[in-house]
Amino acid sequence: MMKELNYPFDSALLLKKKRSLRRALISDGRPRIKKKIAVLGGSTANEIADMTELFLLNNGIEPEFYLSEYNRWWQDAVFGNEELDGFAPDIVFIHTSSRNIVEFPDIKKDPADADRLLSAELERFGTAWSGIKKRYACPIIQNNFEQPYFRIMGNRDFYDKRGRVNFVNRLNSAFAEYAESAEGFYINDINYLSACYGLDKWSDPSYWHMYKYALCVPAIPDFAYNLASIIKSVYGKNKKALALDLDNTLWGGVVGDDGVEGIEIGQETHMGQVYAEFQKYLGLVRDSGVLLTVCSKNDEENALAGLNHPSGSLRPDDFIIIKANWDNKDRNIAAIARELNIGEDAIVFIDDNPAERAIVSAQLPDVAVPEIGAPEDYIRRIDRSHFFETTAFSADDLKRGEMYKQNAARAAEQAQFTDYGEYLDSLEMTAVIDDFLPIYLARITQLTNKSNQFNLTTRRFTESEMKAVYEDDGYIRLYGSLDDKFGENGIVSVVIGKINGDTLDIILWLMSCRVLKREMEYAMLDSLVDRAKARGLKTLTGYYYPTPKNNMVRELYKDFGFELISRDEHNNTVWRLELDTYVPKTSHIKIERND
Repeated sequence: MMKELNYPFDSALLLKKKRSLRRALISDGRPRIKKKIAVLGGSTANEIADMTELFLLNNGIEPEFYLSEYNRWWQDAVFGNEELDGFAPDIVFIHTSSRNIVEFPDIKKDPADADRLLSAELERFGTAWSGIKKRYACPIIQNNFEQPYFRIMGNRDFYDKRGRVNFVNRLNSAFAEYAESAEGFYINDINYLSACYGLDKWSDPSYWHMYKYALCVPAIPDFAYNLASIIKSVYGKNKKALALDLDNTLWGGVVGDDGVEGIEIGQETHMGQVYAEFQKYLGLVRDSGVLLTVCSKNDEENALAGLNHPSGSLRPDDFIIIKANWDNKDRNIAAIARELNIGEDAIVFIDDNPAERAIVSAQLPDVAVPEIGAPEDYIRRIDRSHFFETTAFSADDLKRGEMYKQNAARAAEQAQFTDYGEYLDSLEMTAVIDDFLPIYLARITQLTNKSNQFNLTTRRFTESEMKAVYEDDGYIRLYGSLDDKFGENGIVSVVIGKINGDTLDIILWLMSCRVLKREMEYAMLDSLVDRAKARGLKTLTGYYYPTPKNNMVRELYKDFGFELISRDEHNNTVWRLELDTYVPKTSHIKIERND
């Protein structure tokens, strides 16, 4: 990761050195997914695309941009054009602002006229969104509206229907309602962003009148960072876990030296209140599905005593793993990644000590290590870094922490057995494996954009693309959920095969690593063979496309009994299985269907 592009960044530096930064990113050799992004602008957007590219490159995405002609956003959205149609965007960003509102309410007219104007504005945008969905079937990112930079009626502008502030707020609420129910539609919240930046600076009229920028140029890096955060979340580039220091991070002072009674946490001192607020913030982060872990140089007894301080809000049970010892922190973080079975690039390390941050950054370059500033800045620095930007949210996300705790219980149980088969039987596993259900499409789509290690083709899907697969009888689709005596694992595996004559081409096979070596992959294969035979198919064809992260499934099809058909110079392989000779492989999981 390029540190110049981490929050908080120097906007002036980024604008000045954007070309050299881009060259450095392009030449760093990191693997990136390629995505086409159409920017349909109601104002000048060139600089926004340039800056967004830097942030996306820094997060493993190599974008290619289409930029509409000035203020042709609605025409391009509704009617398309030959160039845009040929571009075939993976995502469309509509860059509009309050400058693009056609007509504000007239203070001289009846307040009811504002309702007519509101309906007309919503219809105009709705037509644009429908046009994009129909023509390109891809995700849409839409700006909401910043506040007007003047108020004709002063404070009354907020509650009088004829007020511009009232009109903008009603539009934003309507956009929010649409986003809540629409698939693949996301709001770029410039209303909040402009407030954080300062509306007077953000809406400086000189930039509009001179260059037709809807915001001031110095704010463009902040805008682009916010936009890039949505895009990287759509494509599964979010972080999953926090590795947290304790002393002077979760509380003030050193628990080993000051004792539990001597650390600052709670309402007695102003700094104690700061740390108490930070712990409550981390509890909210945990509730959203982020995994909390401890990485602290401490005796474990002291660490646990600090976490049990009566004025703190986090307890030892809130953490999936606690590494409180005197080992180097980079080693502990690497161990946390292994034990959680996640990549080091999914972890954010929070520590007040700049020396510890420097060591972890040097030894584990994939781990995010933000400069968190003074304790009063901790929340803002972490929150504004958009590590955990949420574009899809499912019931499984809410239960993620509990699922990982259950995995720890399973590991403890495994240690009691010498026969692995007996251990699997002891888990009393039941899998539901069946065709997709509409209620699960969002979670299934989310898995395709997150799973990297057990993913044979690493193909990504948008919700619209997944819905198209769901509605097409030319596919065989399977999702798999797994329960055992410790609890539910949720949806953990997805297989999609495309029918090609009497052959099923397996275009996607993925599984969550938290159920590795539990026989779930065999259960999915058994079910896939049954479905293929029921459709009169004779052969399965499997594909493996190597990536830097999926080496663990390189020989999966060989283990399944497939025959290797071809291997190219990039080690892409093709495998084949004749169904008439297949023998079921599952012996430790009870397989059920939805019905």
